[in-house]
Amino acid sequence: MEFSLIDRIRQLTAQHRDDVRLGIGDDAALLTVPPGQELAVAIDTMVAGVHFPVDTAAADVGWKALAVNLSDLAAMGATPAWALLALSMPDADTAFVDGFAQGFAQLAQSYRLALVGGDTTRGALTISVAVHGFVPPGKALTRAGAQAGDAVLVTGTLGDAAAGLQCVQRNHHRDDAQARYLVERLNRPTPRIAAGLALRGHASACIDVSDGLLADLGHICVSSRVGADIEAALLPRSSALLDLFDDSTSREFALSGGDDYELCFTVPPQYVAAVQADLAKLGCGATRIGRIVQGEGVRVRDGEGHWLESARQGWDHFQA
Repeated sequence: MEFSLIDRIRQLTAQHRDDVRLGIGDDAALLTVPPGQELAVAIDTMVAGVHFPVDTAAADVGWKALAVNLSDLAAMGATPAWALLALSMPDADTAFVDGFAQGFAQLAQSYRLALVGGDTTRGALTISVAVHGFVPPGKALTRAGAQAGDAVLVTGTLGDAAAGLQCVQRNHHRDDAQARYLVERLNRPTPRIAAGLALRGHASACIDVSDGLLADLGHICVSSRVGADIEAALLPRSSALLDLFDDSTSREFALSGGDDYELCFTVPPQYVAAVQADLAKLGCGATRIGRIVQGEGVRVRDGEGHWLESARQGWDHFQA
C-alpha cells in the first residue's frame, strides 16, 4: 500500500525539469545545480492540530505545506526548483493523499517546482517538506545587514491568518464572506517569491512573517545588532480583518498572530519609493511601518506617541 501511495503522489505532482537527472523512485534523487548559482535549502514541518486544524481540507494542507517552505525561499530571494516530502499518516488514506497531492501540485506548478523524493510512514498526521532554490552568488537576502536609519516595510496585509484561525475555532466562516476570506488566507498563503526576487540588491535584510511580526522582525534585529521602532497606525490590515475585529484585536493579530507568510524587510531610505513601486506592480505592494534604530529589540508606538506592550511576542512551540 505504501508504494501505491508513493506512485499516486508521483503521478499527481509530476513536473519535468532538465536539472532533475533522477527523481522519485530510487534511493536518492540526482540533481544538477546550474552554473553560477548557489543552492538555497529550507525545511519546515507541519503537525495536525498544531499548524492547521485537524479538519482542514486535504488540498489546503498540501498547498500550505509547500507554501510555508516557498515563503522561506522568497525571504532569501531564491528561485524555487525542487522539493522533498516526508508524509506520516495514521492510516493509508488514499482520498487524503489525492487531495493533498492535488493542492501541493497546484502551487508547485506555478513555479515549475519538481517533487524529487521523500518518504511515507504510519504515525500522527505530520508533513515535512524541504525545498531547494537557486540564487546568484552574493545576492541572497539574509536577516543580517539592517542599518540604523533603514526603513522597515512589509508586503501585503498582516493579521489575516490569525483572525482566520479564530473564525474557524468559533465556526464563523461558513456564512460570512469576510470570514471566509480570512480563512483562505490561513489555509492558502501566497509565497512572495516574485517580491523576494525584486528585493535582491535593494533590501538590506529580509525575513518571512511566520511566527508574528514582533518575533520575526526581532530576528532581524538580533542578526543585524540593531533595534526597530514600529508605528502601530501604519500596520497594513485588510478590510475583512478590520470589519470583523476591533482595532485593538486586529492590531494584536497583525503584531503577533503569525502565519501570514508576508515578507518583512529593511531598505535604505533612498530605495523605498522604487521598491514600493516595483512591489505595487507585482500586486502585493509594500507598506512602510517603521525604521531601524540603534539599540536592540522591537518597540511599537501608538498614534499618540505612547509605547505599547503586546500581550504576545509571537509563536513559540515550546512556550508554556
